[in-house]
Amino acid sequence: MAIPTSKTLPDLSKLEPVDEMNFKHWLKKLLIFFEQLEVDYILFTNPPETPPQKFVASTAIVTTSQTDSSKEDDELKVKYDNDNKTVRGHLLNHMTNTLFDLFVNQKSAKAIWNMLESRYGGDDVGRKKYVIGK
Repeated sequence: MAIPTSKTLPDLSKLEPVDEMNFKHWLKKLLIFFEQLEVDYILFTNPPETPPQKFVASTAIVTTSQTDSSKEDDELKVKYDNDNKTVRGHLLNHMTNTLFDLFVNQKSAKAIWNMLESRYGGDDVGRKKYVIGK
């Protein structure tokens, strides 16, 4: 059952698709949006590891603490997967067609974010020198 929230979320419909010139501005707006949705952790944490399945002999007794912890692990994994889909969808929806085509096959929002930061998030020294020179 969903709990109604009274949060005011920013209007992303007016956000221009990301390109080389507006990346930092775009990045900050989306990060604020993800923080308000409380899914920003997806961009900075690794997915929860799923332990390898252990086959339990039919005579072995599984304690309730083991089943509770595996149930919690499963719930964390499901939450992470859902939040990853949300963040990935927003990232892809706010890209130019060229960038969309590059990143559509990436399943991890964190991987998309890191690739964008490494490509466009570098220091603006070159651009600033160009502007100052003009």
